[in-house]
Amino acid sequence: MSGQLKEIGLRLQELREIREMEQDTVAKELGISLEEYQAYENGEKDFSISFMYNVAKIFEVDVFNLLSGHSPNLTDCSVVRAGQEFYVKRDGSYDYKHLAYTFKNKKVEPFFVESKPGNEEEKIHSHEGQEFNYVLSGSMRLSIGNMTYDLYKGDSVYFNSKIPHGTKVLGDKPVKFIAVVIK
Repeated sequence: MSGQLKEIGLRLQELREIREMEQDTVAKELGISLEEYQAYENGEKDFSISFMYNVAKIFEVDVFNLLSGHSPNLTDCSVVRAGQEFYVKRDGSYDYKHLAYTFKNKKVEPFFVESKPGNEEEKIHSHEGQEFNYVLSGSMRLSIGNMTYDLYKGDSVYFNSKIPHGTKVLGDKPVKFIAVVIK
């Protein structure tokens, strides 16, 4: 596993201990097994942004704090220059760039997401709130509950993110999209 996953796992453990919570309590609140939560905390399991959003809510911290390990200088206006996004490199099929990590009291979490082909299995997840995705290039299949949508460049979707959902790249080119998680 990547060093970044190990670091995030250590932050999960630290925050859990600060909150004086047991692993099984956090797992139950997340709706996952104790073994799955332990794998996250040990840096053995790749995470989704929705997992990070849900765990940040439990620990009452910003998603950025979980991902980076430090608090940014939060402001009322967040300008993130090209190449200065907070980059989350994952071992799985997704890479994220947080597009407003210095904004305080965020009501949304905007991300640039790139997903590479080759991931045969969709990772299904859910989280509180709503989500908006806009496809910049490539194509992907989005499953929401028992519905499936093929999305192409210029397509967008807005949905209740409490409903289990997941994406998969269509074809042999990466898909790039903007994902906005609304709290």
